[in-house]
Amino acid sequence: MTAAALLARPDDAWRYELVEGRLVRMPPAGPWHGDIASELNAALRPFVKARQLGRVYAAESGFVVSQPGEPDTVLAPDVAFVRTERIPAKDSPEHSGFWRLVPDLVAEVASPSQYHPELAEKARAWLEAGARLVWVVWPESEQVDVWLPGQDEPVETLRAGDNLDGRDVAPGFTYPVANLFE
Repeated sequence: MTAAALLARPDDAWRYELVEGRLVRMPPAGPWHGDIASELNAALRPFVKARQLGRVYAAESGFVVSQPGEPDTVLAPDVAFVRTERIPAKDSPEHSGFWRLVPDLVAEVASPSQYHPELAEKARAWLEAGARLVWVVWPESEQVDVWLPGQDEPVETLRAGDNLDGRDVAPGFTYPVANLFE
């Protein structure tokens, strides 16, 4: 399947990603998952907007992360941030479809059925595709794994007393981890 075919697919109440041309059906997220993703989006979006750094996108925003000529891979993180200079122009053909770019920052919120090896693989895939910062949020343990390029494991695991840090991707952004789980 191609990214264009995925985009044209009729809505059937499921979420999908495309991995190397294969359609992967994902169950709808539960309310706690959605609340955490929404909380993170609500914290990051005004920070980014006020500083005109770029745009923050909510869950189900798909991005083509495969290279041209490879089978299409379209991933949809729970929260994504793309710097202004990388956003396609509104009048470009690409603007209305899936963008062929990797967000600068990606956040994935673990669902109850997801485990560390699965989300570690996804974090590595985001980084290998070009993401500069990945946060994997674990609701059950109230922790956030921080992933950076060139690393095969999280560089740190944040807990309730710690703060998320936008590092050089969203400079100056900090947010208490505990707030995600209130």
